[in-house]
Amino acid sequence: MPKFAANLSMLYTDVPFLDRFARAAQAGFEAVEFLFPYAFEADEIAERLQRHRLRLVLFNLPAGDWAAGDRGMACDPRRGQEFRAGVASAREYAAALGVRQLHCMAGNIPAGLDPARARATYIDSLRYAAAQLQPAGIDLLIEPINHFDLPGYLLNRSGQALQIIADAACPNLFLQYDIYHMQRMEGELSNTIAAHLPLIRHIQIADTPGRHEPGTGEINYRHLFAHLDALGYDGWVGCEYLPAAGTDAGLGWREALTT
Repeated sequence: MPKFAANLSMLYTDVPFLDRFARAAQAGFEAVEFLFPYAFEADEIAERLQRHRLRLVLFNLPAGDWAAGDRGMACDPRRGQEFRAGVASAREYAAALGVRQLHCMAGNIPAGLDPARARATYIDSLRYAAAQLQPAGIDLLIEPINHFDLPGYLLNRSGQALQIIADAACPNLFLQYDIYHMQRMEGELSNTIAAHLPLIRHIQIADTPGRHEPGTGEINYRHLFAHLDALGYDGWVGCEYLPAAGTDAGLGWREALTT
């Protein structure tokens, strides 16, 4: 059975963020992930992880002003200094929280900017971040996101991400593969995962339509979970979905789709 990590940015949102760690542990999760830790002191999060015997497996580099619509800044040549400061902050949090992989959001292509320049800027940003993180033993991940949910985002398809990884040529740069996003963009899930498993360091899940629990939509998660086991995938699978009717009420999919 794959190892599931609760995404605390999307699960247990009926309670304050720091209280979600206890809820995840009570539900049997051994690991968590979330978007950002920066609104809290690292010590606060570390205490919750230790108290509830949880492992933190992933969070994102700072992505700008989320409330204002920022979804990363790595492709924006005007924000290089801000990006580099964010890498330093993420590295400090990762060291304090024992995290060994961070996701770098590409960001939307700025209005009026040549997409080729945005791509080149993104690669330069990835090279910088990967070089800063490598001495600490931290991998840098990139994730294609579907253009229906996030129009204008630079990175949309797995092939595009794999080419960027090849062009950046950083030994600690890998793919974060989100099954929900890739089902919406391209399908061909099983073969893509199998073909590129050596470059996949983290997987995330949700069903479509609705981005709810596995088993609520069109994706054959029973097959995919068995497929991951057969391939020998030993990374974490992040539960990054929107509960249809309360987090705990919807967790039956874990047993139903893995046994």
